[in-house]
Amino acid sequence: MQIVTPEFGLIFWQLVIFLIVLFLLAKFAWKPILSSLKEREESIETALRMADQAKLEMQLLKASNEKLLAETRQERDRMLQEATQMANQLIDQAKTKATEEGGRMIVQAREAIQNEKNAALAEVKNTAAQLSIDIAERILRRELTDTASQQQLVDSYLKDVKLN
Repeated sequence: MQIVTPEFGLIFWQLVIFLIVLFLLAKFAWKPILSSLKEREESIETALRMADQAKLEMQLLKASNEKLLAETRQERDRMLQEATQMANQLIDQAKTKATEEGGRMIVQAREAIQNEKNAALAEVKNTAAQLSIDIAERILRRELTDTASQQQLVDSYLKDVKLN
């Protein structure tokens, strides 16, 4: 096996061509490539910052929503409590009114019964008085049919009046 050794001229021209290609790449290719890489890096950093900011905003919105939900629940509970109190007050008022109305109706019924009782008693008294008068009239007509009995009644009446 034999080792090949390049000549000095070949190495020189390869070195010159390499330096020219290196210069051309540095002048025309690396700057745009590096600038596009830098732009890409900046856009990625911007996107990451925006994602972090969006994450923070979402956390704030979530906290705000939870706070609003808690306030809404408290308001709902307060409204339910007020509605329950109002319902209880209405029930109590209705019970009180019903009790008062029942008491008033009982008093009116008692008064009506008493009035009916008094009217019935008065009617019984009037009927009894009328019957007594009718009976007395019949007895007196029967007893006083003749003039002698009439004279005897007048004499007894005059005698009673003189004694008193």
